[in-house]
Amino acid sequence: MSQQTAAGGGAEREFVVLLDEAHEPVGVADKALVHTEDTPLHLAFSCYVLGPDGRVLLTRRALGKTTWPGVWTNSCCGHPAPDESMEEAVRRRVRQELGIELTEVTEALPDFRYRAVSAEGIVENEFCPVFWARTEDTPAPDADEVAEFTWAAWPDVAALAERTPWVISPWAAEQIPRLNAAR
Repeated sequence: MSQQTAAGGGAEREFVVLLDEAHEPVGVADKALVHTEDTPLHLAFSCYVLGPDGRVLLTRRALGKTTWPGVWTNSCCGHPAPDESMEEAVRRRVRQELGIELTEVTEALPDFRYRAVSAEGIVENEFCPVFWARTEDTPAPDADEVAEFTWAAWPDVAALAERTPWVISPWAAEQIPRLNAAR
């Protein structure tokens, strides 16, 4: 199940999986309430989508996002719901956020973990496996999530992360060099 209905109001609420330091599940929390100045460690994922020509999809976060608004980043991030496989979560979130279907999903960095504090003081504290994916589709992003997108050659993306890591999200700045080393 990717979402659960809140009691009484019928509104959809998303839940994230809370983790201990060994990255084992210890509970769940409402996604809308978990990201604070003292965010507990929880499960997430990052995905880099490759198009038919091999270029990678980069997205610019919507200006209304609570953290890192307007910042360029990987293709898509998200949180698997309780009892949802990572691949199901990646496919679901990419479909919701980017309006595309994936033809392939491959785990690239199974042990990536990061912690970052936004200018607003919100902490990201995630065990966040990183995936490569492929699509044949043209993105039709959700404007509440993505301000704009571009396709870029991987060497250009790697150079961006190496030369100017401050212009991309902190997770992408850490992930891209690791992905590049693993290629």
